[in-house]
Amino acid sequence: KGVITGPDQLHVCYCHSPMRYAWDLQHQYLRTTNMERGIKSWLARIVLHYMRLWDVQSQSRVDYFFANSRFVGRRIKKVYGRHASIVYPPVDVEAFTLCEEKDDYYLTVSRLVPYKMVGLIVDAFTQMPHLELRVIGDGPEFERIKARAGSNVRMLGHQSNGQVCAQMRRAKAFVFAAEEDFGIAPVEAQACGTPVIAYAKGGVCESVVPGETGLFFYEQTAMALRETVLEFEREKPSFSPSSIRENALRFSADYFRRDFESKVMNLWRRFVGTAGIEEPEAAENPDAVRWPRPLPASVAVSQA
Repeated sequence: KGVITGPDQLHVCYCHSPMRYAWDLQHQYLRTTNMERGIKSWLARIVLHYMRLWDVQSQSRVDYFFANSRFVGRRIKKVYGRHASIVYPPVDVEAFTLCEEKDDYYLTVSRLVPYKMVGLIVDAFTQMPHLELRVIGDGPEFERIKARAGSNVRMLGHQSNGQVCAQMRRAKAFVFAAEEDFGIAPVEAQACGTPVIAYAKGGVCESVVPGETGLFFYEQTAMALRETVLEFEREKPSFSPSSIRENALRFSADYFRRDFESKVMNLWRRFVGTAGIEEPEAAENPDAVRWPRPLPASVAVSQA
């Protein structure tokens, strides 16, 4: 978003989030990198301070912001004082096919780093030894999480895309405990017709419909997750796999392309009208022009 543009250029920034490690996650970042004290901590705090100054200053170079969720839009408003239009990111839902029949296990898929909260999920299921949990993913926390996992928890490590899809298709439910800006994996699970049990904060609140495509737990604790899973087991809600997949399709790549193009071109026309710039000639047969259409030369699209 720091790109410098001319007065006749429209600058649209698609922002996935202001720098979280410099803003709301600074203390967690310093803690997980062992830089809470000492000379390294002092230097890191100075660098992050100047990064925040640049981050706020450079936002003035953007004419319009797009955010990948309302959750990120609120963060943009808080940090930059700017409104952002919502354009949900593209998810390859076609790679994850519908499965009506489910097996008797729960699944989570994630890189094993602290903020993904996979340890919380493993702790919750270790306390429910009659329920099977499968964990797909690798990362620096793998051995630590594996050491505290019960016999009902299967740590599968890194798996191919095909295996991830196969496991998602047959899972009873997909479990998600992180606070993510959007959250791709819960949408992929829903594309398989698999309900999602998720922590009710972040972009997942915009992709999961409670009671229809999944359930939420409202405290980021093993106890809260355990209670929601037991509710899921007890109530056995009649989720419709086909309806769950239908919900996921609104995040498809095709929908993203149409939404993104429409919003950019509407902003371009508004910009042309207020700047007195001559708009490029339309194609002779607009109906024959398909995405990706080349954007006007005077539109700059950045990603942050």
